[in-house]
Amino acid sequence: MKEFSAFYVDLFVEIWYDIVFFFREAIWNNIIKRLFENIVDYWNLLIEDSVLYEFNTLSWIMVVVAAVLNFSLIIFLVLRIYLWIKKYFSFRRIEIEKNELIEEIAGLNEKVIDLIDEKNQILAMKVSQLGINARSGETGEVYYSKTSGGMQPAYSGSGPLSSSAAMVASGSSDAPQPTAPVGPSRFVKLIAVDKEYAGKDTHIYMEDSDYVALPELVTRFVNFAASQLKLYYTPRMVSYFFAGMAASKIIILEGISGTGKTSLPYAMGKFFDNPASMISVQPAWRDRAEILGYLNEFTKRFNETDFLKSLYEAIYRKDVTLIVLDEMNLARIEYYFAEFLSIMEMPDPNEWKIDLVPDSKPSDPLKVINGKITVPLNIWFVGTANKDDSTFTITDKVYDRAISLEFDSKGEYFQAPETKPIHMSSAYLQELFDEAFYKFPISEETLNNFKILDKYIQAHFRIAFGNRIMTQVYKFVPVYVACGGTELDALDYIFAYKVLRKFESLNLAFLQSELTELINQIKKIFGKNAFEESVGFIKNLQKLV
Repeated sequence: MKEFSAFYVDLFVEIWYDIVFFFREAIWNNIIKRLFENIVDYWNLLIEDSVLYEFNTLSWIMVVVAAVLNFSLIIFLVLRIYLWIKKYFSFRRIEIEKNELIEEIAGLNEKVIDLIDEKNQILAMKVSQLGINARSGETGEVYYSKTSGGMQPAYSGSGPLSSSAAMVASGSSDAPQPTAPVGPSRFVKLIAVDKEYAGKDTHIYMEDSDYVALPELVTRFVNFAASQLKLYYTPRMVSYFFAGMAASKIIILEGISGTGKTSLPYAMGKFFDNPASMISVQPAWRDRAEILGYLNEFTKRFNETDFLKSLYEAIYRKDVTLIVLDEMNLARIEYYFAEFLSIMEMPDPNEWKIDLVPDSKPSDPLKVINGKITVPLNIWFVGTANKDDSTFTITDKVYDRAISLEFDSKGEYFQAPETKPIHMSSAYLQELFDEAFYKFPISEETLNNFKILDKYIQAHFRIAFGNRIMTQVYKFVPVYVACGGTELDALDYIFAYKVLRKFESLNLAFLQSELTELINQIKKIFGKNAFEESVGFIKNLQKLV
């Protein structure tokens, strides 16, 4: 071992001198020559030192191992240098291709702009041939005539655009509307809605048989769903749904699959002769852009969603409009639906406006004013929700603002008489709700008992009802009573699914006796057989532990 060490020192001294020589001379043609000469010198040095130091078998083994290691190191360094060079040139090639692609896209954008300008010039020429100033609207009145391509604008007269003609052009009969869009629009689907409703009479002409009270409305829907759609619902559940519509613009239908959650708003849309818009919520939804769309800064077009189109179309209509968010808790509701949860809290419906774009253009749709769209009063958002591992928990923020209806079983078959849809305006439905608020206000005795229960809940469970829930109580209970139910049943349902639901977040394992005492307190306040829904809910909470 000693002999080999001495040789190894001499070898690296020789190599070091060669390295110094390499950097000192720095002439590449001599490097190659010197390399081959030194291989012979290295070999001679090995032979000489093996004789001088009398190498044994172990020394020769170490020579072989050292040679393999050194050779491997050289190969490794060469490969690394090769890979670095290859990676560098690959990166350069990608960057060059990217720059060429960017230049090509810029060229295409310029061509698109040129084509749009050319199209605008052609349109301007056609308009000028008709003697119309499209931007100022100074030459004639507007009306709509029906052609093979749908409702198209026509013009007559030579004076300024009259207010009555503007009303006809916008499909309104009682108020002036913005003038028609000018030029290509960034809202393709919404402009199509404008054209569809241009000149159309959207007033709801109700017949004598359509002027029904709430109890008859419930019965008529139950029979319609059974006879026309083979869907079976109890009057109790339908009464809860109408009461929920009176209390909130957001209704959540929860329960196991197959109990008719999605079918209920579908049938309700058919019943009011305005099919509900079915929007399937996707798990990847993260913000408002998923539900409303967004302005593409590259194409300068607004990527419109079916939800936005349905919302916009509801502005034109006068009947009840339902937009269904199917499986709404596949994504976090408080993320993608946050803006609607906030604005619909405002007491003035005129403030229910959603920002779509930051600016306004003449080519924007008629009902998009200053880049905003209004949420109309005739619209309700109905969400369906399953409770399983594939869904998110619905938070209190959502529950507090919505009315939640629980579906725990499928409706049973019954024979129903043939029943036709109803033609009813949303304004008349609201009149029915207002009449119920006036005729069936919650009694002082029941309200006082409910306040006693509220104080008990606050003292023992640190949970408060809140003003929002009480506001819904004042609306939900009278309408449910007007539909044929009882005051206590309505209050029981609200308490179970608006208040007791909050208990699911508590540590129920340590509250078994408190929950039992809560049942006793409910029976003491409202009676032994009252609040059956709430008592059953509390017992289910106890079983969860």
